[in-house]
Amino acid sequence: MSISFNKFVPRPGRVNKQGCLPDPSELVCVEVPKVFDQCLIKKCLSYCEGPDTNTTDCELRSNPLENPKIFLGCRDFKISLKSVEKIPIPRKKDYKKLVICYVISFYADYVDCNAVNKSEFFEINREDVIWNFYCPDSVAKMSSSRMHSKGLEDCDTSMIKLEMVADALHGEITKCDDNKFLDITLGYYIVVKCQIIVQLLIPAYDYCPIPKEPCQPEPEENICNRFNKSPVPKFYPNQNLEPLFPESDEGEDEANDDEMNGCDYGENDPME
Repeated sequence: MSISFNKFVPRPGRVNKQGCLPDPSELVCVEVPKVFDQCLIKKCLSYCEGPDTNTTDCELRSNPLENPKIFLGCRDFKISLKSVEKIPIPRKKDYKKLVICYVISFYADYVDCNAVNKSEFFEINREDVIWNFYCPDSVAKMSSSRMHSKGLEDCDTSMIKLEMVADALHGEITKCDDNKFLDITLGYYIVVKCQIIVQLLIPAYDYCPIPKEPCQPEPEENICNRFNKSPVPKFYPNQNLEPLFPESDEGEDEANDDEMNGCDYGENDPME
């Protein structure tokens, strides 16, 4: 059962009870990028000389390093889309074959023999093909005016967007021709999206409420008080011990006792 609008305070939050929200106060028209199709690219790449393949990339080896010792990890992953080629598919309206070229960049951290932290910049260029992708062209052509601009500037209403989650799965220091290199094994997920700027009619309650009170400062806790409240740590690690006797032995011993107590002596029975 929905509640009264007078008792409802509109604010962002999770809808944890279905059917309890009041009716919206208005229908509003908003201009947003709408996703018409999306596709997942999942790859695990390691270093190998020669042309790039689905599992190797020649740019996953660093420049020669001076006395590297320990690989620490990778950080600051970024992706940038360089070019998109849209090839129409015959007899499939608005479906296209996409050829996307993008660059993944990141930093790899390592420690040298002098215990100094250093980093190496990696940048790999990749090309992928999506064979069947719904990517319609926008019917309306748009232009927008910007503040402090003399004229109108055309807007791209249909765009390809990339979102990535990446991680370095392995890093290995190798030696080749008296030089030391850092080879990275990279794993990443990329979601390719076709977005078109459209106007949507959506129900709304009101503007997002403005906080009435300023943010409360977090009191700085005394370090010694925090230490005194913390539990006593374990002084020894957990032991990985196996049982001295198999669990089935106890059941077998009881069964053997029952057989001995209820056995038939036959000819060896003592005479009364």
